[in-house]
Amino acid sequence: MTPVDDQTRRDLRDTGLALAEAARAATLLHFRRRDLSAETKDTDRFDPVTVADRLAEREMRAILAVRRPQDGILGEEYGAIAGTSGLTWVLDPIDGTRGYLSGTPTWGVLISVRDTHGPIWGIIDQPFIGERFEGGFGRAETTGPMGSHPLRTRAARPVDEAVLLSTFPEIGTPSEHAAFRRVADRVRLVRYGMDCYGYALLAAGHVDLVIEAGLQAYDVQAPIAVITAAGGLVTDWQGDLCTEGGQVLAAANTDIHAAALALLNP
Repeated sequence: MTPVDDQTRRDLRDTGLALAEAARAATLLHFRRRDLSAETKDTDRFDPVTVADRLAEREMRAILAVRRPQDGILGEEYGAIAGTSGLTWVLDPIDGTRGYLSGTPTWGVLISVRDTHGPIWGIIDQPFIGERFEGGFGRAETTGPMGSHPLRTRAARPVDEAVLLSTFPEIGTPSEHAAFRRVADRVRLVRYGMDCYGYALLAAGHVDLVIEAGLQAYDVQAPIAVITAAGGLVTDWQGDLCTEGGQVLAAANTDIHAAALALLNP
């Protein structure tokens, strides 16, 4: 693990907040504009990218080039740059571009910094609502239109009382979908289409589970930092680390995590 002293922590956090402010401005510049268009990054399915995705990541990279040039960067739109500090910034300028294109306010900006073991601090930011969820360096808090509040995940409850979120009802492969349905059929309520905002709601104590598959490292690093700081846990569907993406099981507490794992792996 890369040692991080108090001064470095303050600098990392200040830098991360500056990135979030820059990404807010860049994404709001184009949000809900009727002339907004998108390209697709995949010839087999619609995997959209917009001018706002690229602008926001360029703005964040420009700040890092000045403030933290020794750090590495992994971004969704412009790939990876190696650093010399042992720390890497992981950037998803718009997580939920489909939602962004649709005008819904459940997309977000994901910013985190990681060492060789995983994320040590992160932000889930929703620019349009003005909500920011932060976790790491001894902090777990949200700020927004309703003020600032500590983040704390839900206490344990039976699985048949749980609320489960996921982005797509047609989750993953056929076998992954069947495993997901075993959980979805047991919980009280399932809601779809949240993208990264679902992880923020879990950290804030409003839901019990988020289950997804087919994710990338930049999709999960910030949610891991925020949820862990708030008292929850994030693993793959076997209970192992998921810092590089793939299958993701985010849970409010160890009890509901264990119950979901048992249903995913009967």
